Amino acid sequence: MNVADLESTRGAIESVVRTFGGVDVYVSNAGVVRAAGVVEQELSDFDAVTAVNYRGYFIGVKAVTPVMAAQHAADPELWFDIVEVNSKSGLTGSKRNFAYAGSKFGGIGLTQSFALELVDRGIKVNAVCPGNFLDGPLWQDPENGLLVQYLRAGKVPGARTVEDVLESYRAKVPIGRGCRPEDVLRAICYAVEQQYETGQAIPVTGGQTMLN
Repeated sequence: MNVADLESTRGAIESVVRTFGGVDVYVSNAGVVRAAGVVEQELSDFDAVTAVNYRGYFIGVKAVTPVMAAQHAADPELWFDIVEVNSKSGLTGSKRNFAYAGSKFGGIGLTQSFALELVDRGIKVNAVCPGNFLDGPLWQDPENGLLVQYLRAGKVPGARTVEDVLESYRAKVPIGRGCRPEDVLRAICYAVEQQYETGQAIPVTGGQTMLN
């Protein structure tokens, strides 16, 4: 589905309901990055990031909420979950990556606001904030990966190769490695299983970003 299109998203959710009978958990996981400085950033790239990361999250919640609310109304003992896969860049600014960071800061604002609004409909809303997937294709793609983007954007002073950029980011993590899919999955499962949390932004950063 196209997460930036309401009708496409509604269609996908309707298909899930027809196939499985309902929706228990909605994970908003789509995201894009276009790294550049504020002067160099093309407006089209800024809009593309915002459309997926921020607007797309809103669209998903708008589309799935009526389904979850109806399920809760039918059985008030049941609760349902929306989890946004946010980023450590939603917790602290990101030099020469402001479009992404801004969309993720906005995502946490949406998470907190949705949590306050939807609790009466039996829906918990939380976010998980992964650190850098240093070994994954988002970073390692040789043409458009973040290592290449950050090297071109001059995000790491003195870096001459993608290896220099990689080592710079790995050195920032106390646990000494990048985030992995299983790390994020555990955080999502926690957010769903913990019945007494809503409106939270849970860091999954190996200690790189800590909450105050």
